[in-house]
Amino acid sequence: MPRPGLVTRPLLAAALFAAATACSSASATGDGGTVQVVVGYQSKTINTVTAGTLLRARGWFEQRLAEQGRKDGRTYKVAWQDYDSGAPITAQMLADKIDIGSMGDYPLLINGSRAQQAGGPGTRLVSVTGYNLLGALNGVVVPNDSPAHTLADLRGKRVSTSVGSAADGTLVQALRRAGVPDDGIRKQNQQPAVGASALKAGGVDALAQFVAWPGAVVFAGDGRLLYDGAALGRPTLHGVVVRQRYGTEHPEVVRAFLNAQADATRYLNEHPLEASRTVAEATGLPAEVVHLYNGPNGIATFATPLRPELVAALREDVPFLASVGVLKALDLEKFVDPSYLAAAAPPDVPPARITGTDETCGRPVTDSRQAGELWFQGEDTTRPAADPVCLLRAVKAATAAGKKLRAAYVPDAATGTRWFADKDHWVEDGAALLPFTTEDGARAHLAAHPGARAVSWAEALAAA
Repeated sequence: MPRPGLVTRPLLAAALFAAATACSSASATGDGGTVQVVVGYQSKTINTVTAGTLLRARGWFEQRLAEQGRKDGRTYKVAWQDYDSGAPITAQMLADKIDIGSMGDYPLLINGSRAQQAGGPGTRLVSVTGYNLLGALNGVVVPNDSPAHTLADLRGKRVSTSVGSAADGTLVQALRRAGVPDDGIRKQNQQPAVGASALKAGGVDALAQFVAWPGAVVFAGDGRLLYDGAALGRPTLHGVVVRQRYGTEHPEVVRAFLNAQADATRYLNEHPLEASRTVAEATGLPAEVVHLYNGPNGIATFATPLRPELVAALREDVPFLASVGVLKALDLEKFVDPSYLAAAAPPDVPPARITGTDETCGRPVTDSRQAGELWFQGEDTTRPAADPVCLLRAVKAATAAGKKLRAAYVPDAATGTRWFADKDHWVEDGAALLPFTTEDGARAHLAAHPGARAVSWAEALAAA
């Protein structure tokens, strides 16, 4: 979990920025040839790091703007503002205080809707940061000793979430599918860090949040995953939104940002472990949690294009958000604007995948649906595992040799969601040892395979 001293203080950040600059882009060129750009991001929402934490830490945006300045003789200055969620970024954009922001799919749609309702040019969705086609970026966690075994068991319980966030949307839709009405739980509208603390202290019965909070809570030992968002089967994404007036006035800045985002995306996909360490250092999140989401075969896939299936998912989300009263109307065709990305023309970068040779089983990693990854203390690189059984054998052998495991990642046998192997629910089915992120998922397999049996992590290691 993040250290208390590293919790974001958005109001303080906004106040400090206001003291330094009376306004943002309204006076962007008021100081001779100086152009100011204000970027709102969420450092601990690590699905946006290529447009936020990693981008800022490596300085690629400033470098791109310096190149632009050498061409046009202007000076470009960047102000970064860090927030816990997308809602305050939208509020600042509507007040013309933030020019470029990154947030999740539901906040993005609310951003576009409110900007259109306010009149004027509005805002535009210009790129994607990361996505998961099944929705695994969102999850629900409960205390380890919770009596809840399925999502339906939360009926009447106190559930912390950030209302209007992608995690909240997943929660509502998943509860409806489980037969629990919207008023069937006692929803607590809290920022992620507040909700995580409340869960640990017993103030709430469950926490429904977006990346990286479910993984952080589970890794810290403060809870277990009750619901994997991938079970909903709906794509979820984070992206970059721009104030259209600013984009029209300074298209060169938006181009520089998108090319810098491509720089960050390439670095993350080509050097995933180094990128995870950089993000961990900048945020205070454990590197093992960052790598769960952002590593090769991670829960998040990082790419910038506005893929048709992602836009289609946004289109389906609009009526849902309208039905729960957080969005009035949105002209999605106007809001989604691929022209900025086309003008920037960043190269496409293939996502990071687990490759190499599994030394324990003595064979190359060829099936990404089975591949796992091992991270041991004192080792500068991670080790690939060809499949769950090979991963278990590698853990057992390394432990016997005195190695201490930092993290072992393995995909869910049904959804493919990458999770901590020692936090999974394991099933022995003949010669196969199958990991599941949730008890519900394991039970579904057991019900369909009468000969299979549930086993503990220790039993799975022994059986490998």
